[in-house]
Amino acid sequence: MENKLVRAQKRKTKTRAKLPREGYRLAISRSNRYLFAQIIEQKTGRTVLGFHDYKLLTPAQAKDKSKTQRAEEFGAKFAAEVLKKKIEKVIFDRGPYRYHGRVKAFVEGTRKAGLKY
Repeated sequence: MENKLVRAQKRKTKTRAKLPREGYRLAISRSNRYLFAQIIEQKTGRTVLGFHDYKLLTPAQAKDKSKTQRAEEFGAKFAAEVLKKKIEKVIFDRGPYRYHGRVKAFVEGTRKAGLKY
């Protein structure tokens, strides 16, 4: 029987195999407490921009909000930073995570801010 990490690695591999090889990839990672997002150039594998939610959101903004609400707000602020870099269209890479909860809220926040997928 496989353990959790092996199953997560397989999900991540399957997800990445389906992505196009050109453009910019928006990769997301999450811990129990925080979200991390980065823009990666597909051809070179170079990280163009990377942030975590506790860097973009002040403690006053994060106070009295659920993790899902913070994820949506982080998505909007992250999209603003991406648009400053003149990147308008990205490929979303959810990695081993399902598209629900904080991951979905983050993507909805980026879409509301004007980032295209």
